[in-house]
Amino acid sequence: MSSAPMRVLVVDDHRTVADALSLALAAQPDMESIGPARGAAEAVALIGHTPPDAIVMDVHLDDGDGIELTRRVTDENPKVRVVVLTAHVTEALLARAAEAGACAILPKGGALTELFDTLRAAPRGGFAVHPVLLRSLMGQGPRVRGSSLLTSREQEVLGLLAQGRDPTAIARTLGISLLTCRGYIKSILVKLDAHSQLEAVIIALRRKLIQLDDEH
Repeated sequence: MSSAPMRVLVVDDHRTVADALSLALAAQPDMESIGPARGAAEAVALIGHTPPDAIVMDVHLDDGDGIELTRRVTDENPKVRVVVLTAHVTEALLARAAEAGACAILPKGGALTELFDTLRAAPRGGFAVHPVLLRSLMGQGPRVRGSSLLTSREQEVLGLLAQGRDPTAIARTLGISLLTCRGYIKSILVKLDAHSQLEAVIIALRRKLIQLDDEH
C-alpha cells in the first residue's frame, strides 16, 4: 500500500472557501492539496498538470456545471474519487451525480472531519449520500435559518475571524473583553458543530451566514 499522500483538488468558484478548504486539506498528514480551482476551465488545466486522487466538487461553477465536469473527469480516470458538495439536494441532482461517477454527495457547511473521512473511505464505484441530505429530500427535520442560528454579535465575531483577526484584535475592535470574545467563539463553534475557527469560517461562508467584502 502506497504511503504517498492523497492528492486532492478543490473545485469551487467561491474564492475564500476554496482557499480555506485547500489549506485545511493540506494540513492533513495523509493529504496533499494540488491547488484550488475556481472554475471548470482551471480545474481541467490543473488536472492535466497534476492528476488528483480525489476531487471536492461544487455543483454550480461560474463557467460550468460541476456534475458535467465530474462526468468528464471520471470518464477519463475512473479511479479518481469525486465528492460533490451541495446546499440544495433534489432527486434529479442525486441521480445526475451518481450517473456521473461521483462517489459521494455531502452537504455544504458540513463538518470537515466528515469530508476528510469520506475522501479517505468512499469506495470507487459506490455512491454515498449524507443522511442530512436524505432527510432534506424527504422533507424531514427542522431547517434552521442562518439568521436565527447566530446572534448579531456572534455574526460580528465570525466576520472578523473570517478576516483573519485573532481573539485579542476582535475584542479590541468590538470593545469587549478577551474573555467575552472567547465565549462568543466557543458558542459559535458549538452552534456550527465546528472543531476549529477555520472550520467555523468555512461552514459560515458556505451557509452564507457571513459575507466578505472581497467576494464576487
